[in-house]
Amino acid sequence: MVSHPVNSIPLVSSQPAHRHIMVVHNYYPIGEPRVQRQVEALVNAGARVEVVCLRDQDDPPRETWGSVTIHRLPVRRDKKRGPVAQLGEYLAFLFLAFWQVTRLYFQMRPQVVQVHNLPDFLVFCALVPRLAGVPVILDLHDLMPEFYISRFGGNEENWAVRLVKLQERVSCWFASHVITVTHPWRQALIQRGMPAEKCSVVMNLADDRIFYPRPSATARETAGLHLIYHGTLTYRYGIDLALRAVAQARAAVPGLKLLVHGRGEYLAELEKLAAELNLHDIVTFSTRLLPMEELPKLIAAADVGLVPYRRDPFTDGILPTKLMEYAAMELPAIAVRTPVIDAYFTPEMLEVFEANDVAALSAAIIRLGQEGGRRAELKRQIQKFNERYNWKKQRAEYLTLIGRLAGRVALQTSSFSS
Repeated sequence: MVSHPVNSIPLVSSQPAHRHIMVVHNYYPIGEPRVQRQVEALVNAGARVEVVCLRDQDDPPRETWGSVTIHRLPVRRDKKRGPVAQLGEYLAFLFLAFWQVTRLYFQMRPQVVQVHNLPDFLVFCALVPRLAGVPVILDLHDLMPEFYISRFGGNEENWAVRLVKLQERVSCWFASHVITVTHPWRQALIQRGMPAEKCSVVMNLADDRIFYPRPSATARETAGLHLIYHGTLTYRYGIDLALRAVAQARAAVPGLKLLVHGRGEYLAELEKLAAELNLHDIVTFSTRLLPMEELPKLIAAADVGLVPYRRDPFTDGILPTKLMEYAAMELPAIAVRTPVIDAYFTPEMLEVFEANDVAALSAAIIRLGQEGGRRAELKRQIQKFNERYNWKKQRAEYLTLIGRLAGRVALQTSSFSS
């Protein structure tokens, strides 16, 4: 069992002024850093938070840490399922979450219910609180039409994609307010008919109390360039491209190493490819689940972070959480060039390469392996991003939004007490 970090956070009072329900179709706290950051922000402000989530095999159905109570529902996540089976999983969780949220509504009278996608229509689990006048937030981690096209194929004229777009529109209409993760995605929602005043951005910025600059990579028995990729192992994230690039760069960068940390349906294929490329002495796979608080130590042991995503309608719009964590720790990074990454980062902040170009990715690895000055410059320049975008500022904006929706006009971001 992993301790919830908010267990050690002192409460503002024994009777928190704000009562908040979070619903997420995922395991918690491991697996949902965005939700965890928001929960901690609320708790630090004196709130009581009830989290409704999936239940993993060894998880207790109910658990309390300080002023956070976690309600885990008996639905198991399986990313290998096809669209029909995936829909069944979503509906099963929606049904159970509806009853859990309804029960919590009558028990605690929440002031805000916040529902995280996927799926968008999970927001209807808050039907009873919404009808009773409680503000309901739909937090769009991903835009579901783009996600569907990326995962299952098709185009915007496909009947299934049209259906996904319809449920997005209806779900956003039902919600009192919509949050998404990047400004380009907010603009996309507005272009689809969302009123601008109904949509806000809360970026997936790393918690600067956990992810912050550390001393250079730890002493090693061997010198060389150490790379890291951490996160979900899936085809669209391009880890296979990174393996091929490492194979090409190994002769030019003595001591080259790559740590691939994460889990996903693509793991077996990646391990097979690494064996075919004879990378057993260069690439290490780590699948151990780590609490968010332990990730910085793993990242700090590397010289360069990798974001080798393939481009598609979905990845063109996401700002990878791993990139936010590398930035917060001032770790030089190599990232694919996408519209959203170009919108937030300059070439002085990142070493970028064109999507699907293994030779270009290999050249970027070689450049950073041979030019220590370039790595030092990236480390300096990324500070400009951190000055503009950081969780401290974003947390204050998030709490202000929650206070406004809860009817607390004079909310102080450090406390919900008024």
